[in-house]
Amino acid sequence: MTILTRRSVLRATTIVLLSAALTAPLRAGVQDYEFQLVQGEVKKGDGTIIAVRLVDKRSDKPVPDAVISAKRIDMAPDGMADMAGRIEQLPSTEPGIYRFKTSLSMQGKWQLSLAAKVQGEAGTVESKLVVKVLP
Repeated sequence: MTILTRRSVLRATTIVLLSAALTAPLRAGVQDYEFQLVQGEVKKGDGTIIAVRLVDKRSDKPVPDAVISAKRIDMAPDGMADMAGRIEQLPSTEPGIYRFKTSLSMQGKWQLSLAAKVQGEAGTVESKLVVKVLP
């Protein structure tokens, strides 16, 4: 092969690879998702509902159908991590919103810890959100 032909093949290959890279869809990673509190304050008591939104940070769109694999609520922000409450996941009322029923016996700051699997992603989205509980 002549030098001119090798250069032409190299240039053509480079163009094809760059075109493929630029037109391929961008893949998300678990770092591209986050949970957000729908309300930052709730009232204490039995049957308190805490709602969170799972969003794709790149588009700010809700992410439906994630599988919540872990959930916990405790008073870690106020230095009482042993003070944990019961928590139960409720059915979603709209896409991307995940609701939890809990019993919050004290006012103060409660930490909601979540882990979720997003369809099509290999990792786990993990989050710790602080909810202010009012009397």
